[in-house]
Amino acid sequence: MRDFLMSRRNRVTPEQAGLAAFGDRRVTGLRRAEVAALAGVSVEYYTRVERGNLKGVSDAVLDAIAGALSLDETERLHLYDLARAANTSPVRARRGPAKPVIPAAVQRVIDGMPALPAFVQNNRFDVLYANPLGRALFAEMFDDPACRGNTVRFVFFSPAARRFYLEWERVARTAVGALRVEAGRNPYDVDLSNLIGELSTRSDAFRIMWGANDVGAFKDGVKGIHHPVVGDLRLEHSAMTLPGETGLSVTVYSAPPGSATEEGLKLLSSWEVSATAPDTDRADHA
Repeated sequence: MRDFLMSRRNRVTPEQAGLAAFGDRRVTGLRRAEVAALAGVSVEYYTRVERGNLKGVSDAVLDAIAGALSLDETERLHLYDLARAANTSPVRARRGPAKPVIPAAVQRVIDGMPALPAFVQNNRFDVLYANPLGRALFAEMFDDPACRGNTVRFVFFSPAARRFYLEWERVARTAVGALRVEAGRNPYDVDLSNLIGELSTRSDAFRIMWGANDVGAFKDGVKGIHHPVVGDLRLEHSAMTLPGETGLSVTVYSAPPGSATEEGLKLLSSWEVSATAPDTDRADHA
């Protein structure tokens, strides 16, 4: 909570908050007293909140602080998650299920979209199930043992990722922000904590981005990809959270009809079929 709130008030200038800046300032952001005034609470009260003492803090106060710091919706929800964790009795660290059960109906839907890359992820961004075209699209990730089928490990551990993602830094920052949201939502998930520790230890880029305390979420949009077989693709992606407390989501990539990217996906599908087809000549001579 301390690091998050400090990072948020440091990015808001008095002018942006509608305040007059008086005297010498050692920082460009807001002071605690200024945030407190904007939120309508005492300096002592806000200082207590920022230090992580959130006992009895109401939603109204959290809303006022979020407004004072101009938090967006994702940041606001992250603030609530941190407050909820602080007001919950500590529980023993738990491990998520090694392989959550993916409903058979979801697998059938994914397999029933052979022309669209699709996969199922958990809240730690492990790809648990992918259709053939999804595996072909992310073949470099699945082939790299350092990634272990995890999209965030791919972003930060695989040298191929910086070529694969045409806007690697944007993808990387989004991944870090989404991981921080999950950490606030599931503070006692030991597998999630271990993943963050692994990324922080092995990747300077991740450690720097994590230190910024930014939060974010994977949203529907367009992602530029350079595939080693079919070249550049501009793929529209949509993520759908599965109902219940599974922590699973389905991601589907698509392309506008008649576009060069649609042709690229058709070519990739043909390549995938040929790459996985049995060698009939060799079988005939066996």
